[in-house]
Amino acid sequence: MYEERYKLTKRAGIFGIVGNIFLLIIKAIVGFIFKSQAMIADSFNSAGDIFASLMTFIGNKISSAPGDDDHNFGHGKAEYIFSMFIGLSMILVAAKLFYDSISTLILGSKLEFSWLLVLVCIITIVVKLCLYLYTKKVSKTCNNILLESNMKDHRNDCILTTFTLISVLLTLFGIYWFDGVVGIGISIWIGYTGISIFIESYNVLMDVSVDEKTKDLILDIINSHKDVKKVESISSSPVGSQHMIFITICLDGNLSTFESHDLANSIEESVGKLDNVYKTIVHVEPI
Repeated sequence: MYEERYKLTKRAGIFGIVGNIFLLIIKAIVGFIFKSQAMIADSFNSAGDIFASLMTFIGNKISSAPGDDDHNFGHGKAEYIFSMFIGLSMILVAAKLFYDSISTLILGSKLEFSWLLVLVCIITIVVKLCLYLYTKKVSKTCNNILLESNMKDHRNDCILTTFTLISVLLTLFGIYWFDGVVGIGISIWIGYTGISIFIESYNVLMDVSVDEKTKDLILDIINSHKDVKKVESISSSPVGSQHMIFITICLDGNLSTFESHDLANSIEESVGKLDNVYKTIVHVEPI
């Protein structure tokens, strides 16, 4: 399962790097030639996308490494460390683009219409849509924040480049201010996405608890054992995309050690079958 997850994520990262390098080159050249702030902003966005895809590739390679003496529970949290890098890069790019777009709006746009700009927008939308559909398909198989970040990025780019296309077409009617507005919109969208990814990664690295739905499932499993007198506590700690689960239950003190141990093993095995559970440890208290 983990080997397949690694291969699929690696492939998605490589496709993202190749696709975004191609888009960066054509958007940057055409954007600067025809002085389109929206297209230049889009090219900076592609540069950020290359970095994001590269982080996906590297982070996936590190996080897929098995546990060792120094990292007993594996290297899964590397996914979230590298996704934080992606989030930070998006925020920095967004700040730069916002400043440039405001300047363009105040000083005026020098955008020159060209059907080449239109063609680049259409190519970008098609490439990004293909990357989005592929990454979405893979993300359904792999619960990976790096893949989810890339999927959202590809989806956002389809929408943003559509607005860039609109701004280019509006110049045919003498409407130039929309170019700067689109640049501002792109920067805000990139910034929002970057902050969202950063917060999600931060929460995991700060050991956010497992979701309430999973807690309820765990409680149902525990309560299905009639010998359990009380559930003292359920706590968790993230391990990559999954969680370590720590459970303390109270049993009749007259049960034999073998019986208590057998019951604890049964709960550990049942809870361990849940999709987002890495490992379960059950502690028994006699009453």
